[in-house]
Amino acid sequence: MILYFLTRTIPMMFLLFRKDINCMKPYGNDFSIKGWAEEDRPREKLLLKGKNALSDAELLAILIGSGNREDSAVDLCKKILNTHQNNLNELAKTSLSELQNFKGIGEAKAISIIAALEIGKRRLSQQVVKKKKLESSKDAYHLLYENLGDLPHEEFWVLYLNRRNELIRKVKVGHGGVNGTVADVRIILKKGIELLASGMIIAHNHPSGNLKPSHADIKLTRKIRDAGKLIDIHLLDHVIVGFQSYFSFGDEGML
Repeated sequence: MILYFLTRTIPMMFLLFRKDINCMKPYGNDFSIKGWAEEDRPREKLLLKGKNALSDAELLAILIGSGNREDSAVDLCKKILNTHQNNLNELAKTSLSELQNFKGIGEAKAISIIAALEIGKRRLSQQVVKKKKLESSKDAYHLLYENLGDLPHEEFWVLYLNRRNELIRKVKVGHGGVNGTVADVRIILKKGIELLASGMIIAHNHPSGNLKPSHADIKLTRKIRDAGKLIDIHLLDHVIVGFQSYFSFGDEGML
């Protein structure tokens, strides 16, 4: 009776034990990017630390999005780079079919890699756009006339400048009717902070052709000037644009 019990239960216990062993996952061997610390994941790392903190493999991993069963996207890109002397210029010489030889790289991912490398190559061949320097109210007027000169309604624009009075960006911040427009001081300054601007020139048009500033124009100018001083973004001028003429607060000593 005892012998019968042992011959029946021991094999069953062994099978259950082996099943439990096979179901266990090795501790700490999760190689997918999801298992990484957030600051080490390529996308999150770029957001937290900036693009310069990423390796070539991590930048490529953002392009392909995922790896394969054995390799994370970063590890797969390390293998790809390793076969090209860890040099992006060498990688740029590869073909679609060669990239697709890597497990986990299909046509779409291969195209993304080649397109990105081609963009980098074209960037090197193009000249850096020289920033326009504004030295007078007339320079500002000419820059704004194409946007405001012939409009049948009022719009409010801002020229954001660096410390050398070079144009960073030209932005429309308000759109109104025939008799007026609304400009939010908070939006104007928020954009200036985002662009790291040191100065700004505000502008709007008078479709009527009358360039004389209204009481509301003067009040808004002072409000923007005073708010800008608090965050070290200086108001350099307010230009009212008309047809082939303009009015400058700066030239008239009204700032």
